[in-house]
Amino acid sequence: MFNIVLVEPQIPPNTGSIGRMCVNLDATLHLVKPLGFDISEGAVKRAGLDYWSELNLKIWENLDEFLKNNPIDKMHFATTKTNNLYWNAKFEIGDYIVFGSETKGIPEWLLKENLDKCITIPMGQKGRSLNLATSTGIVTYEALRQNYDKIDFNKILIPFKD
Repeated sequence: MFNIVLVEPQIPPNTGSIGRMCVNLDATLHLVKPLGFDISEGAVKRAGLDYWSELNLKIWENLDEFLKNNPIDKMHFATTKTNNLYWNAKFEIGDYIVFGSETKGIPEWLLKENLDKCITIPMGQKGRSLNLATSTGIVTYEALRQNYDKIDFNKILIPFKD
């Protein structure tokens, strides 16, 4: 499916919500350290994340390690620092959709090196950004929409029961 990447996430409920979405879409969640919270087995259990064991989770020690081990040409960088709207991006199965931390976003040097891969969600002038979990859902479901004909929905959809 898709690879959702959170670079230095800080707020546990955002990551929890994104993890749930990844489980439901059979997407892989990549967390790039440092994290602003504990994801040990005990912490996850205390948080009530009963789906966490079903999550395809990859942890990276830092951004350099992540970038060295994954194809930059398959990445889309979500940021408020571009005018390229997310629905104009061409998403493919296996792409990496990269989001920065809630407080800092994606490092500016990485955005500048990949301007053609930067995407944004249109927003009004009164707010500075959207919630990370909301943004991730918006962009990921656009990627899903663009690839609906290539996806076996029997693997990810719960059948309706009368």
